[in-house]
Amino acid sequence: MTEVSSSLGFGKKQLSHRIVLAPLTRMRSAQPGDIPTELNAEYYGQRASQGGFLITEATQISKQGKGYPATPGIHSDEQVEGWKKVTEAVHAKGGIIFLQLWHVGRISHSSLHPEDGLPVAPSPIAPAGKTMTADFKQAPYETPRALEIEDLEKILADYRRASENAKKAGFDGVEIHMANGYLLDQFLQNGSNQRSDEYGGSIENRLKFPLRVLDEVTKVWSVDEVGVRISPYGTFNSMSDSDPIPLFESLIKEFNARKILYVHAIEPRASMAGGAETVIADVPSTSELFRKHFQGIWISAGGYTPELAKEGIAKGNTDLVAFGRYFISNPDLPKRVIHGIELNPYNRKTFYGGGKEGYTDYPFAS
Repeated sequence: MTEVSSSLGFGKKQLSHRIVLAPLTRMRSAQPGDIPTELNAEYYGQRASQGGFLITEATQISKQGKGYPATPGIHSDEQVEGWKKVTEAVHAKGGIIFLQLWHVGRISHSSLHPEDGLPVAPSPIAPAGKTMTADFKQAPYETPRALEIEDLEKILADYRRASENAKKAGFDGVEIHMANGYLLDQFLQNGSNQRSDEYGGSIENRLKFPLRVLDEVTKVWSVDEVGVRISPYGTFNSMSDSDPIPLFESLIKEFNARKILYVHAIEPRASMAGGAETVIADVPSTSELFRKHFQGIWISAGGYTPELAKEGIAKGNTDLVAFGRYFISNPDLPKRVIHGIELNPYNRKTFYGGGKEGYTDYPFAS
């Protein structure tokens, strides 16, 4: 029986256990410039373990790709130097760290990138609700500008540059964010993609741009250094699709054909992507539906407890389990899960923005 403490071959690396740090937006980069700092390096270094795998918070590939204030980027020399501090801190602990590449699309506000104007998306459809402006205030979502074909070529170039910068910063690989209602997910699902050109309509057409991004990234990184995050059935950021099973089956089969290292799938029971405590019952299981279509490593995330993680790995439903909230409050989470040590409670009020409180001051187990 496979246990959370079991090792696993991971591309060119070897993992010593099955617990992963999920990508977690914390809004603590230095301003101006969205630059990672020594504090960020301390945070990631605390959560690194010998042979453990960490995925960074979502990191914007360009100014246009930014969706929240004080989130870090990977599109300037200063940001690359800041991330070097992080990778060095993780590698000093024997950890493995991938950078998550992020373009938010319509989940943004023009105040975050005034030189680029309105947020962009496959179609001019605004999500419901409110977003956060550059000064941390709430404002209604703006109706995004529909991307032109020439815009797509620029975004592809931005992904290429961000991938190159991630390599310069010392990362071990990259994860492409195709989940949670951000740009690439907006292309995939027909609730947000109502284009009439070659990038809209049929499933094949809606897969085209996200797969072009993947192919661009794998010109920089080998396929065994690349993962992708998806969120089938996720409703966060006003997402929906009329027929998600064939859509995501087709997408995962394309990942399989390209032989990428892993698929990182969010369970729909955690549809709010960390925005609320709610865990939804009686929803489909992403792992049960889609795991069979991918021959590489499967990472599952969303609503896991230590007990559910052990059960999922023992049953073979997933190879690795990514934790978010509990990894925030327990920098030594793998040790606690493996040895059954009680978990520190987390403080949701300190998740976004601020300094050390709720970030680097959670205690380790004695």
